[in-house]
Amino acid sequence: MQVVRPGPLTTVRGLGRRGVAHLGVPRAGALDGPALGAANRLVGNGPAAAGLETTLGGVALRALGPVLIAVTGAPAPVTVDGRTAAWGAPVAVPAGAVVAVDAATAGVRGYLAVAGGIAVPPVLGSRSADLLSGLGPAPLTAGDRLPVGTPSPYRDRADPVPLPAPPAELVLRLRLGPRADWFAPSAVDRLARDGYRVSATSNRIGLRTEGPAVDRAPEGELPSEGMVLGAVQIPPDRQPVVFLADHPTTGCYPVIGVVPAADPAAAAQAQPGTPVRFVLLRKR
Repeated sequence: MQVVRPGPLTTVRGLGRRGVAHLGVPRAGALDGPALGAANRLVGNGPAAAGLETTLGGVALRALGPVLIAVTGAPAPVTVDGRTAAWGAPVAVPAGAVVAVDAATAGVRGYLAVAGGIAVPPVLGSRSADLLSGLGPAPLTAGDRLPVGTPSPYRDRADPVPLPAPPAELVLRLRLGPRADWFAPSAVDRLARDGYRVSATSNRIGLRTEGPAVDRAPEGELPSEGMVLGAVQIPPDRQPVVFLADHPTTGCYPVIGVVPAADPAAAAQAQPGTPVRFVLLRKR
C-alpha cells in the first residue's frame, strides 16, 4: 500500500516491545490495544500483526494490489475511491483504489488493519514505532510504501466486534504506591475527590491532566527508578501524568499510584478537555 495522505500522526503499531526495559527501551505498541486487536480479528490476522494507528486526522492509502482492511478505534468516515465503506467491518479494496479514513468524529486514535499485516522489518522483536527512542519505522509520510504480509488462507467469517465508545468521562482506577508516602493523606483524598481534565499537551508518552495541585509532603527529588505502564507521576507542576505506551523506563518524580493495565486503553481515546476521575483502590 502507498501513502497518499499521512494524516497528522500515523504510525505502525503492534503489541509493542516486551522484556527490553532494562535496555532503556519503552514498550511502545498500540495505545488502544483492544481496538487494534479487533481490527486484526476482522481481517483474519493473529493478535501480533502490525497495523496503523492514526491520530485525529485519519489517513489515505492506495492499494497496490487487492487487500482486505478494517478500521476500528476512534469512529470516523471510511471511503473507498470516494464511496462510503463500513467502519468496524471487513472492507475489500481493489487494486489501485484509495481507502481513506477521515477525521475522527469522536475519540482520538483509529486503527487500520490489513489482512497479512503491515510487514515492515521488526526491531527488537516488534514492528511498532517508538516516538521516544526513535526505534522502528518513522511516522508515515506521503509517498511511503508499506509492505503487506501474506494473508492467512484460513479465515473464519468475522463476527462484529463490540468496542466501548470514546469516554465522555475518563474513569481511572488507582492503586496507591510505591511513593504515596511522599504525599499528605489529604492530598491523596483530594486526588480522588477533585475533578481533572485531559490536557491538550497529552501524547503517547503520557496523559497529562489539568486540575487542583497534588501537593507533596517531603520536598526534593528521588533517585531515578523504574516506571511502568499506568504509573501516575506527580512532576513539579503538581499535575498528575498517567504514563502510556511510550513512557520512559525510568523517572525521578514520585509515583503516587498505578492505574491497572486494563484502564489505559480508554485514555487513548480521551480528547483534550475530557473530564478525568481517579478512583482509589483501597487495600482490603
